[in-house]
Amino acid sequence: MNVLEVRDLRVEFPTHRGVLTALDNVSLSIRPGEILGVVGESGAGKSMTGLAVQGLLEPPGRIASGSVTLNGRRIDTLSDREMTRIRGREIGAIFQDPLTSLNPLFTVGAQLVETIRQHLPMSNSAARSRAVELLAEVGIPAPSERVDHYPHQFSGGMRQRVVIALALAARPGLIIADEPTTALDVSIQAQITALLRRLCVEHGSAVMLVTHDMGVIAETADRVAVMYAGRLIEIGEVAQVTRDPQHPYTQGLMGSIPALGARVPRLQQIDGSMPRLNAIPPGCAFNPRCPQAGPRCRRERPGLITAGAEQAACWLLEGGTA
Repeated sequence: MNVLEVRDLRVEFPTHRGVLTALDNVSLSIRPGEILGVVGESGAGKSMTGLAVQGLLEPPGRIASGSVTLNGRRIDTLSDREMTRIRGREIGAIFQDPLTSLNPLFTVGAQLVETIRQHLPMSNSAARSRAVELLAEVGIPAPSERVDHYPHQFSGGMRQRVVIALALAARPGLIIADEPTTALDVSIQAQITALLRRLCVEHGSAVMLVTHDMGVIAETADRVAVMYAGRLIEIGEVAQVTRDPQHPYTQGLMGSIPALGARVPRLQQIDGSMPRLNAIPPGCAFNPRCPQAGPRCRRERPGLITAGAEQAACWLLEGGTA
């Protein structure tokens, strides 16, 4: 059974100028022990998907239709109080900047103990022992000493390890990691992604890895979902999508990554920018920026079309012309 099932999810924001659609019929699933990478430019809907799953949409944002199922239980219809019990216990979260996730006035041990006791029936001493174990598990040196240190006494990479320990504190089945390496140096990024990969396998947790970096996806994820303008436009195994992307947008993302040892006069770029929510064009949302767009692309919106081991929302997959 899949840990997470998102089906035809539609998120809307009512405004005085009309209803803005932030997510438009998004469907995805994650199995136990699997990392699903969700990738796209800023404004693609990646973080919005994670927030909708956690029930953290800011008003007046709302789930207009579709469903979110966690371990066979539908959670998008639960009350705020019920979702509060699920967050942390069944869904762990890792955010971009660890400084915003940690309280500077309390030691990391105190924050870990509070999180553990909030969700698990443990005494204070047992929770503290569990906190030390978690710090050791995420690679914090001398964890029995560092447990009494404050966030400012840790480097950026070590703070992110503490945040990962917090996310794992109650042994959740699903972890949503939203740009967990963006604020870190490249060498530290590699350590954190390797840590996520290892912990995912060891704990059997499902991970939704939200990022704009296809390099991080290629190194960490098992499958990748590419998003554009609130829509899912390609999904498949990482090796397949990175080696042979089917959607022109995914091809552009891959073409913008420099290859080691390759000499090219200029990297590929995607002209234009992500459309605003109140100005999404008819048909395929990518058509104004697509060098292969045809009349049908501007007229009809494509659904996901199977292409080998992956799926892509592109009319080019039906007969090679659009």
